[in-house]
Amino acid sequence: MIGAEGGFDPAEVDRARARGVIPVTLGPRILRTETAGIFVASSLLYELGL
Repeated sequence: MIGAEGGFDPAEVDRARARGVIPVTLGPRILRTETAGIFVASSLLYELGL
């Protein structure tokens, strides 16, 4: 799940966790939806050495 521009509210995070979602954050960085997926995919590939 990718959050809205203002992020998720704590209640939304709790509901997602209750349904098995594992939250991941990029820290204080705020990325646009168009670039967030690319950033995460390239970070994972880098960490996995692929």
